[in-house]
Amino acid sequence: MSLLIIYWFSLPSTLFEEPYSTVLESSDGELLSASIAKDGQWRFPAGDTVPDKFAEALILFEDKRFYSHPGVDLLSLGRALRQNISEGKVVSGGSTLSMQVIRLSRKGKSRSLFQKTIELVLATRLEIRYSKAEILSLYAAHAPFGGNVVGLEAACWRYFGIDAANLSWAEAALLAVLPNSPAMIHPGKNREQLKAKRDRLLDKLRDAGKIDAFTCALAKEEPVPEQPHVLPRLARHLLARMAREGFAQQKITSTLNQHLQRRVEQIVRDHHERLKANQIFNAAVLVLEVKTGHVLAYAGNVDSENGLHGGDVDIIASPRSTGSILKPFLYAAMLHEGKILPRTLLPDVPVQINGFAPKNFSKEYDGAVAADKALIRSLNVPAVHMLRDYRYEKFHRLLKDAGMTTLARPADHYGLSLILGGAEGTLWDITGMYASMARTLNNYFEHPGRNRYNRSDFHAPVYFTGPPRDDASLENGSWLNAGSIYLTFEALKEVYRPGEETGWRYFNNAKQIAWKTGTSFGHRDGWAVGVTPDYAVGVWAGNADGEGRPGLTGTEAAAPLMFDIFSQLDAGAWFHQPKAEMQQIVTCKKSGYRVSPYCDERDTIWVTSESLNTKACPYHKMVHLTADMKFQVHSECVPLNKMTHTTWFALPPVQEYYFKSRNLSYRSLPPFRADCQSSSLLAGMDMIYPKPDARIFIPRDIDGNPGSSVFELAHRNPNTLVYWHLDGEYIGSTKRIHHLALNPPEGKHVLTVVDEHGEALERRFEVISKM
Repeated sequence: MSLLIIYWFSLPSTLFEEPYSTVLESSDGELLSASIAKDGQWRFPAGDTVPDKFAEALILFEDKRFYSHPGVDLLSLGRALRQNISEGKVVSGGSTLSMQVIRLSRKGKSRSLFQKTIELVLATRLEIRYSKAEILSLYAAHAPFGGNVVGLEAACWRYFGIDAANLSWAEAALLAVLPNSPAMIHPGKNREQLKAKRDRLLDKLRDAGKIDAFTCALAKEEPVPEQPHVLPRLARHLLARMAREGFAQQKITSTLNQHLQRRVEQIVRDHHERLKANQIFNAAVLVLEVKTGHVLAYAGNVDSENGLHGGDVDIIASPRSTGSILKPFLYAAMLHEGKILPRTLLPDVPVQINGFAPKNFSKEYDGAVAADKALIRSLNVPAVHMLRDYRYEKFHRLLKDAGMTTLARPADHYGLSLILGGAEGTLWDITGMYASMARTLNNYFEHPGRNRYNRSDFHAPVYFTGPPRDDASLENGSWLNAGSIYLTFEALKEVYRPGEETGWRYFNNAKQIAWKTGTSFGHRDGWAVGVTPDYAVGVWAGNADGEGRPGLTGTEAAAPLMFDIFSQLDAGAWFHQPKAEMQQIVTCKKSGYRVSPYCDERDTIWVTSESLNTKACPYHKMVHLTADMKFQVHSECVPLNKMTHTTWFALPPVQEYYFKSRNLSYRSLPPFRADCQSSSLLAGMDMIYPKPDARIFIPRDIDGNPGSSVFELAHRNPNTLVYWHLDGEYIGSTKRIHHLALNPPEGKHVLTVVDEHGEALERRFEVISKM
């Protein structure tokens, strides 16, 4: 009984402890990339099956009675013993494949009779635990094939550049004989002996009826490979990501499309030649299938030149400043909650909010701009106004819910800068978030019932196929509803974008793409993300070390690359409009708000159902003018029957100051007649600088003399005389151009301006330093 127990537990639970290569395959099973094992061997993880041709050749060569013996072939052992005695030396071992598996697993053991006896015993135990097919797989995975190549799969790729399933009879026969003496005979040396050995096995296969004479003759004509092939290096950054995420020493069949991956990497290399002329050395591309979130192509970076420029850094997984790439999510969120309509006018004027003074990329201002146009043109100031209205705390939560994993700090840390690149994001997360919006919109029509959503439609990209997602949990809403997403994509598919002339010209108008670019502060990161109902493409361009470059913008550096990727993808139909949760309403054409009784030009547009609660146009007013319409008047100075009553589109003074220079058709309100005191609710002037409670730093001039700060006012009628007072003392007046250079001392101050009609405006500020 004791001997039986010892026998039963004699075989280790794990036969092989060697490290394996990490192997990445495409969705159709083609090798994309592999890393060498830690011990310097090319040893792929064991497969489940062995190709029939190799199995037939191997068994005929090594172990003819493999399927009938219990691990030990007594006939072969007897034959080997006779041969060795007659030759006076060891010329045959009589080992079965089962015994060879045991010998391979007991690496470093001597070839003594005692060790041979142990192998015999363990081989029989092996046969009890494993099936014949499993024993073949163990042998195929761990047999030496010359040099640092171990295992059938690694040998197929190293010597023939093919998958084991595609072996020819000649290739199968060569690999069957190779482990017999791998140190002496392998491709690259002793090729004639290797070919002779292979051909003898081919003859045996012919004689055994495994192949016919014609196949045998053709197989013998195949040359023996020379030097080993270099393994493919496609998606090498995804291979490294696999190892980081717990898939080291495994073989993963990914979702990548081999042909698209190869083409994407070539396109990235082509654009790299253009970019590096401006010392932009890195770029990354991620292509996703919208329906599943599957990664179709993963180009984490450009290959390094001589190991320089951080080419090994996986940019797709690296947090980078987001620039403007998050603005579509804020626009969609505002539509989702009915806080704006697609064309609602937003302020675009200089602003300072608690010390934060955002500026547009162009350093220019429109005064007021439609929300969709502000998104298309990626204007910063309107985006900040939207975020202040939406609340940055809510937006922070929305981004995390939508899939942004890099927001490690609380919302207050980012504040309003969250929408302008104040946070870092990864190309992985952000491209996945765009794809999730598209998926949510597509699936809206798949779920039964009105306004039914599956929040899990927002999910991270997937690079290998796992269990199917549960689509049974439907809710009455999602992070963003279909109507808001549709309107956002409608805005983003605009082809011509003022201020981005160099980007839109690369666009192939045969395909409709919703796309957005982003540029981080200091020209360090260029982003471009595009989405269709079928695909999402994310592109980043820049330098891995964070060095900024002039011209490194999303439009110049990333958008052309993105459009070239889209040219490789099929063009499908555009998104369907989710009319069930949208309404047609009448809006004021000039302001984009819901129509009021005073709007002279009207438009009918589709909006989300939540937008029905938005207010009517605040900018169209009924005004009372003199008969010649040159002055405003009121009933205290002119009888009603002598007034002209008309509607007027009038923006607040600061917005008007910038707006009218870009809109020549805009008409400023006439001033009040001198004998009429204003009773209008419309302010006549507003302060451009300083903003309320501003804290001002006044540097010294280059010659060391005290500097000054230029204060600026906007007035509806520039010709109006304006009087300026600082801390109650008169300091000067302005007309036409209301700028005044002041040099107040450190401390808190009150600036008061009064125009010639008596309208007053007060602004408090503090000078914090004059050094």
